[in-house]
Amino acid sequence: MKFLKSNKEFKEKILSAYQVGADHTLPADLDVARSIMPAGTATFRDFSTVAPDLPSFIPEKCVGCMECVISCPDTAILAKVVTEKTLEEALHTFEKDTQNRLKKTFIKTTKYYDVYQKKGQEGGLFNITVDPQKCKGCAECVTACGEHAALQMTKKNPTLLKEAYEASTFFNCLSETEPSFINERLLVDMMLAQRSLLYTGGAGSCMGCGEGTAIRMMLAATGFSHGEKSCAIVASTGCNTVFGSTYPYNPYLVSWTNSLFENSPAVAMGIRARWDQLGYKNKKLWVMGGDGAMLDIGFQSLSRLFMSGMDINVLVLDTQVYSNTGGQASTASYTAQNAKMSTVGTVIPGKTERRKEIGLLSLMHPDVFVAQTVTAIPNHFYKAIMTANDYPGVALINVYTPCPPEHGIGDDLGQHQSKLAVTTRAFPLFIYDPRVGKKLKERLSLRGNPNPTEDWAQDPKTGKVLDFISFARTEGRFAKQFDKDGHPSEILVKAQKDRLDYWHLLQELGGVI
Repeated sequence: MKFLKSNKEFKEKILSAYQVGADHTLPADLDVARSIMPAGTATFRDFSTVAPDLPSFIPEKCVGCMECVISCPDTAILAKVVTEKTLEEALHTFEKDTQNRLKKTFIKTTKYYDVYQKKGQEGGLFNITVDPQKCKGCAECVTACGEHAALQMTKKNPTLLKEAYEASTFFNCLSETEPSFINERLLVDMMLAQRSLLYTGGAGSCMGCGEGTAIRMMLAATGFSHGEKSCAIVASTGCNTVFGSTYPYNPYLVSWTNSLFENSPAVAMGIRARWDQLGYKNKKLWVMGGDGAMLDIGFQSLSRLFMSGMDINVLVLDTQVYSNTGGQASTASYTAQNAKMSTVGTVIPGKTERRKEIGLLSLMHPDVFVAQTVTAIPNHFYKAIMTANDYPGVALINVYTPCPPEHGIGDDLGQHQSKLAVTTRAFPLFIYDPRVGKKLKERLSLRGNPNPTEDWAQDPKTGKVLDFISFARTEGRFAKQFDKDGHPSEILVKAQKDRLDYWHLLQELGGVI
């Protein structure tokens, strides 16, 4: 019996039925019984009716920084660099008006055109294209673009959607960006390479999901450095498995399996052992789960993985809540945070426990590479992922993943809040590499944190101190900790002390004080 359907067969029989609401007509299916889906089926999912707005590209303002492409949680905004000759050849089959419109979206930037011209080489035209079927309208890309303002949200209408579909189809027909236009020293260029696009979009995540951005960036760094078929994922039950495996839509182009909430590290150990028997020692294996899965119920299994010394990487998607169960508090939740099971009331003022720090717990195990990072600082994040892939043992990456509905922030503010969490010591950056030296202070680097020798960072423009309370003011999960005049509660002041104590400990361990 042919066990796994081809993507073509799957699309024709399964996806077509689901897309018209006729899935109840499908016969009993062996693959469904085994919970198997072909890779990348979420490519065919259409979210164009989800949001009223769509990002519009303003070519003359773009500088080719790639910030928008990196920040998108849904692989809905992509970039490509092509030569003028390649573009002209691809456009000749279109009508003149369509040619002119598409051609205007391919621009000359200093980064990809002028620099090459000065070297006597052929310059490349840079393009940003929005896929209307994958975009959920979170506007994260617009916020990431910032002062450049090369993207703006525009109300959808039939003409806009038609042109967006045409642009997306044309983009996909173009040859991929030539390697000569991808500077491997500029890590932000990774997503110009086709081998980096291992997360198709089409997942059922919320608008602006921080987990989606972290997952696709991890896969991008792995695929870019080691190839499209270089890795597999073992996922813990949580938001990532729900939005990543809503049958029949699978956004992954790599092998992927979902285990129970608490035992994905144990499953990964079994897979790694079997791979090593088969000679797959160079294949990368990533364990993925939220802070609930890794810090709470699954910590014993994770600790056992640390002690095994196996070549396995762990990605902790740190939302500080059990997002999948509606914002239930976890041991990673901040003191004073308002969450289910620790709601703010007249007697108990929110979560009273201190936050558990998986980064510190991990580096206290022998010979474990540990990084705490955010997607909003892509060079730090990518460096952490690439080092983890090259590390000959267990590596853990703890990444801040904002959850807009549970954190009480705008759908477009995930990257902004991630960066603010670093600046205000809510979530300091560090990289701990056991190979660097014999002393802990030699192994632990706090590079990337602003004002690393000070208690708090300062706004460079205003000189205002940026502390944890200033971070809390920006999020709905702390709203009840301020009175009508904006004064913080007693427990929020304690939460700030907890964050400062943690920062002092990192400063001491890293040898900066």
